[in-house]
Amino acid sequence: MHSKIVIIGSGPAGLTAALYAARANLEPLVIRGLQPGGLIATTSEVENYPGFPESVGGFELAQKMEEQAARFGTKYMDALIESVDFSHRPFTLTTDGGEQVTADTVILSTGASPRKLGVPGEEELANRGVSYCATCDGFFFRNKRVVVVGGGDSALDEGLFLTRFVDELVIIHRRDKLRADPILQERAFANPKVRFVYDSVVTEVLGDDKVAGVRIKNLNTDEESILETDGVFPYIGHIPNTQVFTGHIDMDDGGYILADERTRTNIPGVYAAGDVVDQIYRQAVTAAGDGCKAAMEVTWFLDAEEHVPQKTQEEVVPSTA
Repeated sequence: MHSKIVIIGSGPAGLTAALYAARANLEPLVIRGLQPGGLIATTSEVENYPGFPESVGGFELAQKMEEQAARFGTKYMDALIESVDFSHRPFTLTTDGGEQVTADTVILSTGASPRKLGVPGEEELANRGVSYCATCDGFFFRNKRVVVVGGGDSALDEGLFLTRFVDELVIIHRRDKLRADPILQERAFANPKVRFVYDSVVTEVLGDDKVAGVRIKNLNTDEESILETDGVFPYIGHIPNTQVFTGHIDMDDGGYILADERTRTNIPGVYAAGDVVDQIYRQAVTAAGDGCKAAMEVTWFLDAEEHVPQKTQEEVVPSTA
């Protein structure tokens, strides 16, 4: 199976890239991966994606994006990529079923997964009080008490966002001092809705059909206590879904793919979009923007090869300056 463009991952970045590539008559192939629709498909309601004033379910949003891309000729494959060969073109991708797919260009949009607490109750109560996106779900915790786990920039930044809605925010941190930027700490300390539990970890998320509390363990005394809460927001980092590309493309120490502002990686013909490169925003709309850029870059790249083979890509691709 050969395609001019293969898009690995089917979240907002991948599906937007597919839409633009399909409209350029490139007949893209999207390999959906483990989570069709990406992380947003697991979100019960999305209220901050443009064009949906009454909100939209995350699964429904992903489905609409998929249908829109399919309308213009995008094809889909339900598979996982288990190995890649970017050493020469066409690139070779091998699926978990042993099938080989070759491609003239590839867009990597496999996303990133929130680092989880790994405690009992977390998986069972996901989207029922356990959330990994304050921007997405904070509105649903109006006048409630919520817990944020973590002490870095994300924990305080997202926690401060939650104070717009909640009555009380409890930040649980495993150390005796925070790691976040001083300005974020100052804001958190000054906010009357915020209180801190230091030297402690969450060992269990409690509740039946929704979150009712957390079990906390003090790391100095081993004493355990139960804190009633309506929501739990772990912010202990993200893990980019890039393990299969290790050794085949340039990454930073955290496993995020290194790409320039035009989504180009160190390998000509391979592009990266969305949360595999984004350690800051991690929003569906910013991922979609990356996907748009990547597909346009692919179109210019292929057009340059087809029509002006004697010139370099820099000479034929319009400048973004």
